[in-house]
Amino acid sequence: MKRLRPLMKSRIHNVRPSLLLAGGLMLASAQALALASDNQQPIHIDSAQQAVDMATNTVTFTGEVVVKRGSIDIRADKVVITRPDGKDGNEVVESYGNPVTFYQLQDDGKPVRGHSQKVRYETTNDLVILTGNAYLEQLDSNVKGDRITYLVKKQRMEVFSDKGKQVTTVLVPAQLQDKSGAKAPAK
Repeated sequence: MKRLRPLMKSRIHNVRPSLLLAGGLMLASAQALALASDNQQPIHIDSAQQAVDMATNTVTFTGEVVVKRGSIDIRADKVVITRPDGKDGNEVVESYGNPVTFYQLQDDGKPVRGHSQKVRYETTNDLVILTGNAYLEQLDSNVKGDRITYLVKKQRMEVFSDKGKQVTTVLVPAQLQDKSGAKAPAK
């Protein structure tokens, strides 16, 4: 069984390189917030099992899935990458876990961390959706709710909560900056 795993990795890489590339895009905010060099790094995906379904253009990674690309580190129980129309650039990446966790450094050296039960990334819309106990943090500032949606190119984020619950945001004044880069005034 161990002997087949490297062959499977090689075959997956040769057959569906853009599907594997999409694996590095699971953290949509990673695209906008990432180290510039992250997008130039190779993607490494480790899992207990990997399966390719060529008829449905789907690659599934299961069992302690670890995705690394530069400073990006994503951990999940299962990652499914599909290309619905078979076209490059039209991938959907779904990560499942209890929770899915991620970590990444920004160009300014500040780490971004987060978790949720499910992360969905649609390459066509450049949209990331974190669902189920969704949480994002940079230094001491954070936001949490049931669902976080993020349009990567527009850098627009919305946070939603289940009925009867609230969205929670913690902003640390020393970390807030205006567009000129000056720190917010201390109170």
